[in-house]
Amino acid sequence: MRRGVSLFANVGIAETYIKNQGIKIVVANELMKKRAEFYAHMHPECQIIQGDITSDEIFEAVTEVAKKEACDFLIATPPCQGMSLAGKMREEDPRNSLIKYVIKFAKELQPTNILIENVPKVLTTYLVHKSKKIKITDFIKSELEPLGYIIHPVVVDASDYGTPQSRKRAIFLISKLQKWELPPKQEKITVRRVIEYLPSLESGESSSIAYHSAKKQNERYTVFLEQTPTGKTALHNKVHYPKKADGTRIKGYATTYKRIEWDRPAPTITMANGAVSSQNNVHPGRLKEDGTYSDARVLTLKEIFILTGLPDAWRPPTWASENFIRQVIGEGVPPKLIESLLSTMPKD
Repeated sequence: MRRGVSLFANVGIAETYIKNQGIKIVVANELMKKRAEFYAHMHPECQIIQGDITSDEIFEAVTEVAKKEACDFLIATPPCQGMSLAGKMREEDPRNSLIKYVIKFAKELQPTNILIENVPKVLTTYLVHKSKKIKITDFIKSELEPLGYIIHPVVVDASDYGTPQSRKRAIFLISKLQKWELPPKQEKITVRRVIEYLPSLESGESSSIAYHSAKKQNERYTVFLEQTPTGKTALHNKVHYPKKADGTRIKGYATTYKRIEWDRPAPTITMANGAVSSQNNVHPGRLKEDGTYSDARVLTLKEIFILTGLPDAWRPPTWASENFIRQVIGEGVPPKLIESLLSTMPKD
């Protein structure tokens, strides 16, 4: 089994199925302590080095272990808030330059294969290198091509690779052996196919299924969501629409206060997946005899685990709060996507 290293590992969601492709991550780095502890819980066989990779001490510590373990694969998912459509997309955001440390590490270790993941915007974003602005894609090529790497930047949708969620990501498929090609696309998986079997729940209700408990919400939300059909936003309701406590009508984007659809993959699950007022977070609902719709609530943790492509046995640490779990899921890379991409990784 090939040995690998993970940078900007978060809690290790991306690596859930990585062993299925003959890769064992033996060392990982994550900046935030709670995320590193979460990672250690999910991947106890891996040495997690917590700290800032931009510091010489942490960089050298990770490099030392990776070399000692003869790591021949690198996966890196640097933070993307400076480029994300959900953020302010500031090119001067220092997080955009974290890719430099991935490339510095790659040059130091020189693994055979490298997978770098980010938002699609990365392909048109610039960073400052040697006092000049350069596209991140061109920077990667200028640094790695002289070392014999073949770089294949692509944009993929997780829903094409075994995940019941539409989530577009930019991937740099990098290899010293040959061009790393994409695997064939798979049949899309609908929301109905994977979560319809779960029992119906309303705000604050629980079930006997682990993590399938409905988050308690303001009663005003329940009133207008019960009147909101599958795939629609409550903002368009004629009578029961989102209101403030004083009765003032709430305005917003059509993706907010919105039920997802049954018969297509779920929309992108964001870090704010626990908020009715955020994007596409409300259960599709089932039409009831009285003309209202059931499940007037955000998706449960179990539902977002499934829509992210996590296995039934996936269990976060017991100390992690629901809000924290929701956040790291929203930050995570769908693991079935990574597994699929690794299925075509060039091999010696």
